[in-house]
Amino acid sequence: MATKNEQLNALIEPVVTGLGYQLWGIDFASQGRHSVLRIFIDAEAGISVDDCAAVSRQVSGVMDVEDPISTEYTLEVSSPGMDRPLFTLEQFAQYVGHQVQVRLRSPYEGRRKFSGLLKGVEDEDVVIEVDQHEYLLPIDSIDKANVVPRFE
Repeated sequence: MATKNEQLNALIEPVVTGLGYQLWGIDFASQGRHSVLRIFIDAEAGISVDDCAAVSRQVSGVMDVEDPISTEYTLEVSSPGMDRPLFTLEQFAQYVGHQVQVRLRSPYEGRRKFSGLLKGVEDEDVVIEVDQHEYLLPIDSIDKANVVPRFE
C-alpha cells in the first residue's frame, strides 16, 4: 500500500514536470485543521515567485479534482533553498561531502538527531560522519534531512 507522500507524489510530479520544473520533494504534515502540503520545485535556472505561483495554481486544480487530502490544508510551493531538504538516496548522493542535519523517526544508538559530514550512500543507507564516527542510517528511518548551507 502506498504511503500518503507516495500518492501525492504520483499526482503532483506529472504536473510539475509538465510545467518544466523538477519535483524536488513533497512534505505533508497532517495536523488536523492546520495541515500543510509543501511542494519543493527546482530548475537549473533557479526558481522565482512566479514559478511557484504557476505550480501552485496547477497543483491546486489537480488537488481539487482528485481530492487526495480529505481535511483542510495549506498548500505551499517553494524552492528547496540553500538548506535544501533531502528526500531520496539520489539526492543524498548528490551532496556527498556536504554537512547535513538528519532527524530520525525513532532513536538510533540513543539519539534521533545527527549533524555531520555526508560520506555517501550504501544500499538503502545514508552514511554520516559525526565526531570521527560513521553512522549508517537507513533511508526509511529518516524523518527529515537538510543540507547545512556553506557561506564562503
